Amino acid sequence: MHFAFDRRTEMLRENLQDLMWSHIHPAEPVFEQQLGVLEERWAWDSVPVLDELRAEARRRGLWNLFLPGEEGAGLTNLQYAPLAEITGRSPELAPAALNCAAPDTGNMEVLSMFGTEAQRKEWLEPLLAGEIRSAFAMTEPDVASSDATNIATSIVRDGDDYVINGRKWWITGAMNPNARVFIVMGRTDPEAERHRRQSMILVPRDTPGLEIRRSMEVFGYDDHDHGGHAEMVFHDVRVPAANLIGREGDGFAIAQARLGPGRIHHCMRFIGVAERAIELMCARAEERVAFGKPLARQGVIRDWIAESRVRIEQLRLLVLKTAWLMDTVGNKGAHTEIQAIKIATPRTVQWILDKAIQIHGAAGLSQDFPLARAYAGIRSLRFADGPDEVHKNALARAELGRRATREAGSGSAHSFTPAARRHQ
Repeated sequence: MHFAFDRRTEMLRENLQDLMWSHIHPAEPVFEQQLGVLEERWAWDSVPVLDELRAEARRRGLWNLFLPGEEGAGLTNLQYAPLAEITGRSPELAPAALNCAAPDTGNMEVLSMFGTEAQRKEWLEPLLAGEIRSAFAMTEPDVASSDATNIATSIVRDGDDYVINGRKWWITGAMNPNARVFIVMGRTDPEAERHRRQSMILVPRDTPGLEIRRSMEVFGYDDHDHGGHAEMVFHDVRVPAANLIGREGDGFAIAQARLGPGRIHHCMRFIGVAERAIELMCARAEERVAFGKPLARQGVIRDWIAESRVRIEQLRLLVLKTAWLMDTVGNKGAHTEIQAIKIATPRTVQWILDKAIQIHGAAGLSQDFPLARAYAGIRSLRFADGPDEVHKNALARAELGRRATREAGSGSAHSFTPAARRHQ
């Protein structure tokens, strides 16, 4: 196993790190200032400094790095992983500056993989150019959306149209008026096989009957610098049948194809969040004095710093292994590892952020440091793209299935096959 990045990845890393230190980090306070005086507070992507950063990212060739193939940068998951980690050090600005911010990334992947030529022309091209934003409307308040087959919003064929009725919430980015289109998941055939009941359809924001009802808050944060999280209602929303993505009944499969890369992108970025938290933790420990000596000389503080480094190195290796498997054996072959990183990342990064907040004292809870907001974000990741319990259940089921397969093959309950051989 090779732990070094290839030449192209190293060149992109150097380029991106220079962009971060010379442009993005200095722009963070400017972004907050400009955001605070916006007439439309949800339209965070319209602040002037972001346009400047996007122009610089384009000039450097750091644009649409997340998307493989000719439409994007053509990077593998393994090549993109360390770049996404770097952008995680400035989660409000860096992903957007590179046009690599969720939920647009997942929506662009869906349109690239499953969209018709007309759909890609109308919606994918402006998304790739950073001219508009989008949202993904799946989660519902009235059903347990951790089981995507529960989604109850109805999508009913009526001649040359589909009519949509239902209620969604926690729709990230939907408060932003620049989110011009929604990918909506709903039920087209309640009588079909369980995983063929759902479909996905494109709904432009200005379609009659689409109501953005309110903004949802995460621990008191409304995330207006990400376009918020909306509750929205569809009242007899009528769109052309040509807006259907794929075929009727493809919705569940499309959702799984979208969520796999989405999960690893979140994990990559949050490693960057954790790295910045460790740096802040160390700086604070060295400058603050308590009981006659710097916090950095306190044994418990050193224990937290050491544990943070160990945990983040373990997590990074697991994420990189997952990226490598996605590249070599596909998302299905990497399913176990995708679940593992989705479980491990929030737990690990939340622990590190908690210790960083503790070292900062009351300041760690305030808006003067990015730690409290990051803590709210990582806690929400234990729900986003599937709650911990769902992933743990699936992971345990797979482990039990492998054991049963080994026993059936060997005829012995005492046979043992090292886990490391699973991917040989």
